[in-house]
Amino acid sequence: MLLLYFQKSSFGAFFSGRLSGLRLVCPIVKGPFIQTQEQVMFYDTDAAGVVHNISYLRFIEKNRTLLGSELGLDYKEMAGSGIYGALLRIEIDYLRPGRLGEDLQVSGWLEEATKVKFWCRFEIHRAEDSELLVTSRQELALVKMPEGKPTRLPSEWGKYI
Repeated sequence: MLLLYFQKSSFGAFFSGRLSGLRLVCPIVKGPFIQTQEQVMFYDTDAAGVVHNISYLRFIEKNRTLLGSELGLDYKEMAGSGIYGALLRIEIDYLRPGRLGEDLQVSGWLEEATKVKFWCRFEIHRAEDSELLVTSRQELALVKMPEGKPTRLPSEWGKYI
């Protein structure tokens, strides 16, 4: 039996539910929603076997790169045009530790967009029990290089603004 219910939190609105003992969480988003899987390897951890903070940022970076592709920000095409995504700000909250050998699920989505800036939201859950380990919010802009001048977001992003 699948039970879904609407839930509102400080991180936004979500549909949550349970299916055969598994907790399902899906944010309500207007744009693409990307999920990636990571297995915590030895090099991702400190001496105590706890995921190091920089590893979480690498997991998020991988997810954000795929999210960008879904939004039309392909890195090969961007290199040809000279317009790149510039990270302006990162907010990250470490809520619970991930540990060596665990499988993690990274979710990312476009949270907000204006004419020049956009914000992406990320969550990292432990796959085994869906425990929320990390939340992150990133502010980005598109920048024309080598001038370093901010540019407007693509017109097709109007549906997200």
